[in-house]
Amino acid sequence: MTNGTHTLEVWGDLACFTRPEMKVERFSYPVITPSAARGIFDAIYWDARREGDWVRPYFHWQIVRIQVLEPPRYIALRRNEVKDRVPGTAVLNKWMKGSADPEPLWADGGKDELGTDQKGRTQRQTMALKRVRYRLTAQIVPKPAFRAEQAAMNSQFVRRARAGKCFQQPYLGCREFPAFFEYVEDAVVASPPIALDQHLGLMLYDVFDLSRERVRDGDPPFISLFEATMRSGVLEVPPFESAAVKKPGGI
Repeated sequence: MTNGTHTLEVWGDLACFTRPEMKVERFSYPVITPSAARGIFDAIYWDARREGDWVRPYFHWQIVRIQVLEPPRYIALRRNEVKDRVPGTAVLNKWMKGSADPEPLWADGGKDELGTDQKGRTQRQTMALKRVRYRLTAQIVPKPAFRAEQAAMNSQFVRRARAGKCFQQPYLGCREFPAFFEYVEDAVVASPPIALDQHLGLMLYDVFDLSRERVRDGDPPFISLFEATMRSGVLEVPPFESAAVKKPGGI
């Protein structure tokens, strides 16, 4: 840990960080987004308290820097995607308690073939990335009520990351693209970023309001964007509260 920040080296065979303007066909940014990078840190360590229908997070991860260690390489994929999702309330309240039998989510067919209201599947084209590797630097930003616990939060993350522990498999944009990680110590980093300068235009920053002290299941997305420019393979990420991050309503 350096100056309160943590660094992970992250890699994987496939990745897709979908541009929000591509609604039907997935087309990846050439670089991991801060939102996807935050998700990797969250998968290793995140803490919150549930208060009824609300969740009160203790902190959020602020991505500080993204270093690209492999040049962007695209690959075209065609995938079958299901249109429905398993109802979370049914899983928690009925299926896990045994009060109802689990209902399968059929990947093929729809109402005409299956006699159900399921929508079946659809084929979508994906322009994904292959053989990606990044060095991600982030820091814990505690909520006001938990600032006194920041040192303990940092220590907890270091213990988990060094041991390769995570409470869910980190992924690179899509859950079927797993991410592998290694905690980077304070020692001199051997592999430098790629020598690439590129203006990426408006990039998705996040889909949640990271400044909120309480969130509720089912809240609408809070889309924020920023002007992204990669210099010598390094993308500097502004703080979420910065004016450089464009938020709904100009917040």
